[in-house]
Amino acid sequence: MTEWLNVCDIADIPQLGARVVRHGGIHVAVFRNAADEVFALEDRCPHKGGPLSQGIVHGKKVTCPLHGWNIELDSGCAVAPDEGCAREFPIKIEGSRVWLDLAAVDQAAA
Repeated sequence: MTEWLNVCDIADIPQLGARVVRHGGIHVAVFRNAADEVFALEDRCPHKGGPLSQGIVHGKKVTCPLHGWNIELDSGCAVAPDEGCAREFPIKIEGSRVWLDLAAVDQAAA
């Protein structure tokens, strides 16, 4: 059963930035790009664990601040030639509110 967490208003996430939600020992980065699309990934680069929430958002990607890996926001996967994926979590927008699927976060924490 899906349980949704009301994260914030979309305006509370900086455009081309992120906001971090902590739940069940997992840090989830909720990103907003220039087109006001919203994505949720574990706040951990698959390369060396860098904080993706502190990276640079461009298009539908974020660049890890530690070593410059580019991660696809809609899948969590590194852009070739790099390999690996950050966990992606379901997110939805209702009105201007951003909602995160807590069941998916709980499953990742288990």
